[in-house]
Amino acid sequence: MTGFPSDFPLDFTSNSADETFEFGRRFASYLDKGSVLSLNGELGSGKTLFSKGIAKGLGITEAVTSPTYTIINEYKTDKKGILYHIDAYRLEKCEDFDNIGGNDILYGNGISIIEWGYRITDSLPKGTLFVNIEIIGQNSRKIKTSTVFKD
Repeated sequence: MTGFPSDFPLDFTSNSADETFEFGRRFASYLDKGSVLSLNGELGSGKTLFSKGIAKGLGITEAVTSPTYTIINEYKTDKKGILYHIDAYRLEKCEDFDNIGGNDILYGNGISIIEWGYRITDSLPKGTLFVNIEIIGQNSRKIKTSTVFKD
């Protein structure tokens, strides 16, 4: 994964849906093939909106939807392979993720965004970037990015 420049905010306060989307769009430029993001936050915090921003930043023009029921959505990017948008909310254990080919995806050559990633922490590779989105107001969100990588 590409390193983030020192002036890029790893803690960001968004005051609107547009700002959350735009932060995701800018965030995308620092992702490379093999990047894995674990997005966490309560329902309605903006995980899918942030993911849509990342997809836009990767040049994806098709509609990006929540993978709540499909669990994994795939989108082709122009330069960075495939974006895997994963929703782990309905998975009960890491083995469920592993059984649907999760390891092949995470250790492949695409970019993976996993909503509710904390539910499959033991399946996530070293180097996973953790992003927590917290609701702090009706339209405001605190987006915290952890560069402390899993051991």
